[in-house]
Amino acid sequence: MIIKEINVNNYLTKSNLPASDYVINPYVGCPHGCKYCYASFMKRFTGHTEDWGTFVDIKKCDKQISLKRISKKNVFLSSVTDCYNPLEEKYKLTRNILEQLVASDCYLSISTKSKLILRDIDLLKQIKNLSVSMSINTLDEDFRKDMDNAGTIKERLDALKKLHNNGIYTVLFMSPIFPYITEWKEIIEKSKDFIDEYWFENLNLRGSYKTYILNYIKEKYANYYDKYVDIYIKNNRDYW
Repeated sequence: MIIKEINVNNYLTKSNLPASDYVINPYVGCPHGCKYCYASFMKRFTGHTEDWGTFVDIKKCDKQISLKRISKKNVFLSSVTDCYNPLEEKYKLTRNILEQLVASDCYLSISTKSKLILRDIDLLKQIKNLSVSMSINTLDEDFRKDMDNAGTIKERLDALKKLHNNGIYTVLFMSPIFPYITEWKEIIEKSKDFIDEYWFENLNLRGSYKTYILNYIKEKYANYYDKYVDIYIKNNRDYW
């Protein structure tokens, strides 16, 4: 993992996402290295030539977040990295940001795949308008290991349950749904007692990882390969 510290002028970035006014990304890159990650497109803006998932820039910022600027606004932490990636344990950038946001009246959404978020439960309980989402798209740990280097499925479900039990609004983001592989009914059944809201997102194959994923399906799930060709090459939408 190539790690370096960089200085930035502001943590806030105006967002083009439909449900967010601002995004905060404390890191550039992400060590989770999810094979289907849409954020890998960010690499071309970073100056990095390394593969996505092999570099992380630590964003240091002396400027305090303007609470006036984000008052009553939707803020997303974070859109193109995981703010609780393993480096957060050392650098505590996300915790520092949360310490600033405790006094804010913004509507804060946090997305992560890490149980490290539980470290900050003392701050999360103080934030007025908060939701926490975790991405879970399988109950099969072998499939999960093939797709990402993030927390285990059990760790994610346990973290969501603990957050819920501490009065924090929980979202299970079933993303991306792999046709015929993601056990969406079983995931809902296993989690429904401690999830406040579900989000669903199709596996959308584009860019450099389209070939990788199709080759993976051909190798590991050969019985589904023709179905994936039908969906992702022939653009048949019947499954969805």
